[in-house]
Amino acid sequence: MSIPLYERATEAARFIAAKSGRVTSRVAVVLGSGLGSVADCVQNGVEIPYGEIPYFVQSTVEGHAGTMIVGTCSGVDVALMRGRFHFYEGYSMEEVTLPIRVFAAMGIRSLILTNAAGGVGSKLSPGSLMIITDHINMMGENPLRGENDDRFGPRFPDMTAAYAPAYIEVAHDVAREMKVRLAEGVYMALRGPSYETPAEIRMMRELGADAVGMSTVPEVIVARHSGIKVLAISCITNVAAGLASTEINHSEVMEVGTRAGRQLAQLIVRVIPRLV
Repeated sequence: MSIPLYERATEAARFIAAKSGRVTSRVAVVLGSGLGSVADCVQNGVEIPYGEIPYFVQSTVEGHAGTMIVGTCSGVDVALMRGRFHFYEGYSMEEVTLPIRVFAAMGIRSLILTNAAGGVGSKLSPGSLMIITDHINMMGENPLRGENDDRFGPRFPDMTAAYAPAYIEVAHDVAREMKVRLAEGVYMALRGPSYETPAEIRMMRELGADAVGMSTVPEVIVARHSGIKVLAISCITNVAAGLASTEINHSEVMEVGTRAGRQLAQLIVRVIPRLV
């Protein structure tokens, strides 16, 4: 008989607390492809490989280090994931979103998600940063499908403000102080791992998407189910298929993500202490 999800999340949270020496954290951060430099903001950090954390799977994607760092950033206790798990890697939605369940068990109530995304909107060029204001789930799956455990959250969680408006305002305030342009837009999530066709991108634009990627949305749904507030930022690492003459490749995605990641890291460091 398999161990219930709630017990698995609780056990993993206890392990992280024992390993890091920190019983609780206030803010969690999940880093996408090529954005690992954000981890440099963590002070007095304890690094824990995913392979050591009970019930965590392994990230198999280049650019995802596969470690959790628990420490402080801007004086705030944080838990930071260098790399995430993806549905396209063959993992179940339960496995992909387990870290978010663990964050909830750790007492975390604020979550910053980052990802590398393709720009669908005409004003988003490689290197742009876009705050996600809403999403369109085209993954063909919902991580809350199946029996609901009320200890996590309600059967039918509301997604009207899945991305916390107050957190979006904070991010804009910080961006203005830094004189950094921060766009806003709708993120569309697909299964992957193949990049989209030009025809699919045309469809996405008609449906109202500004950026497209293969992650984030399952994490947001589970976070909101658990009462965690979310701020999500896409690093636009490429122009989507059919909008440029060149082909898309993962190496270039990571390269652009690394360059833009330095600016994103500064933004996150300043945002963290303002999240309440």
